[in-house]
Amino acid sequence: MRRLFKSKDYWIPLMMLATLFFVFMPLLALSVIGMLANTAMAQQLAGIVDSIPVDVSRSLPVDDPAAQAAYLIAVYMLAPIAIIVPLTISVAVASNAIVGERERGTGEFLAHSPLTMKEIYFGKLLASLVPGYLITIVGFSLYSLVVNLTVGPKVGGWFFPTSGWILLIILVIPPVIAIAIALVLRMSARMRSAAAAQQASSLVSLPIIIVSYALTVRVISAPGPSAFLIGAIAWAIALFLAMRGAGKMKRERLLGVATET
Repeated sequence: MRRLFKSKDYWIPLMMLATLFFVFMPLLALSVIGMLANTAMAQQLAGIVDSIPVDVSRSLPVDDPAAQAAYLIAVYMLAPIAIIVPLTISVAVASNAIVGERERGTGEFLAHSPLTMKEIYFGKLLASLVPGYLITIVGFSLYSLVVNLTVGPKVGGWFFPTSGWILLIILVIPPVIAIAIALVLRMSARMRSAAAAQQASSLVSLPIIIVSYALTVRVISAPGPSAFLIGAIAWAIALFLAMRGAGKMKRERLLGVATET
């Protein structure tokens, strides 16, 4: 983590990615919706609002179709950014965590250190989890500011974050990131190069993003017992995969002499 935090080559693209997804894209989408208030597109927006599920439509404020559409996009449609950004960041770190030690020549030093393999594994997991979740907190704060400044005046004041978003950030995002990291660390230990590990990690992150999108919409649209249940299940899966991954870690993986596939 210290090496990552000191590396400008890591932080500059990271901040650019977070700014793009949490600030520029939402600002552009919400600004465009706001300019459609008195145009023919407003009637089409009204049709979109009328077609959404009843449990979601009940939360929509005011009667202005453009304002309702902006609220819908801000609260529901842009929710995947809370999953995509931290997963992208954490998976990138995790994919290089084990195989990167071998390529840098530090795997031998780490393998002969007094640390246990579980300590090494959970250290790698934590070092991959913290940057992704940290940027989620920062990006979420910026996103909240953008939403309140652009949509807030149209719906009667600052309203974001909603209770669903708070539960999402606290209960669901961390274990989802941990699940992806636990799987990617297993791949990183088995791959022969960092490039191969990064390619393989995309196969893991894509289905997780798809599943997480459905969970995200559910938590945001119906915050309550279901959100806590989803969070508890996600944490249980994350802990199971982490413990299993720690048990499979071998010093031979760090040395690059493991023979099993």
